[in-house]
Amino acid sequence: MRPADPRRVIAAARGWLGTPYHDQASVRGVGCDCLGLARGIWREVVGSETLPVPPYSRDWGETGTREMLADSAARVMIHIDPIDASPGAVVLFRMRAGAIVKHVGILTGPDSFIHSYERLGVIEEPLTAAWRRRIAFAFLFPRPATSSVSARRKKKS
Repeated sequence: MRPADPRRVIAAARGWLGTPYHDQASVRGVGCDCLGLARGIWREVVGSETLPVPPYSRDWGETGTREMLADSAARVMIHIDPIDASPGAVVLFRMRAGAIVKHVGILTGPDSFIHSYERLGVIEEPLTAAWRRRIAFAFLFPRPATSSVSARRKKKS
């Protein structure tokens, strides 16, 4: 799996700026939560979503011990060390020590990221030390799969 162009990821993420926060939604300009933002960027950069997202409660990250968000991301994205995360990377945050990850952001620069935050919606803000220390996992969007028809056309050219 090869990573998607980070410039394309960042451009897609910035297209969501100003989208209101709405729990479990994923519609640019209408509403999304942090996972919905990542799902929307996936659709714009990679294509159709590959994993179903079951309904989840607002407190899902405070209950249980399984890293559901990280495990699901690892099934469809390229896992990287958080230290190696650069612009275009998806980062997963622990909102408190000892909790499972439950927040998603997209790095837009060495010190900035985009995320959907309750009451604020989709915003780009500084990746402060407080945010940076909460990063537990990092991933890259994969490059979209080239269909076999497109690949054959390129070979004929």
